[in-house]
Amino acid sequence: MSRRCTLGGCAGLLCATLVLGGCGASDQDELRQWMGEQRNQTKAGVEPISEPKKFVPQVYTEGSAVDPFSLQRLVQSVKRDLNRVADNAALLAPELARRKEALESFPLDAMSMVGSLTKEGKPVALLQVDKLLYQVREGDHLGQNYGRITKIDETELALREIVQDASGEWVERPVKLQLLESSKK
Repeated sequence: MSRRCTLGGCAGLLCATLVLGGCGASDQDELRQWMGEQRNQTKAGVEPISEPKKFVPQVYTEGSAVDPFSLQRLVQSVKRDLNRVADNAALLAPELARRKEALESFPLDAMSMVGSLTKEGKPVALLQVDKLLYQVREGDHLGQNYGRITKIDETELALREIVQDASGEWVERPVKLQLLESSKK
């Protein structure tokens, strides 16, 4: 009897496998059909690659170039450096020779322009530093970068500073302080 059940169980298992196998095949057919439709509907949007640019070789002419290790090249470089040092000294020397003014001990970002007026026909700017009010005129110095006031008008104060650039040279830089708008109304 146990053998019969085993044969009956095998036959039942075989039938179930065939039934399920038939169902699985139809799902794959539907999937293949859908993928075929999607493939037919999809259009490739690849643009063709442009033609490469034609390489034009350049002729090497060593005769016209100056030898970078020649004595002439070295002398030119030293003269250029000496001229820069002289220009830097001419720009900074007057600033180092004069007496410092009171507002040169404060950085520009600690100052704010709070007003302007005209005294004896000349414009005067009112600067506030550490809750104190200062009157400044064109030609006065302020800030820690050798700043000198070049122009004053009703809404701003223009000055030039002398600062070092990235290569270590001293250069002039224009700066403006604008009138501080009051937040109280």
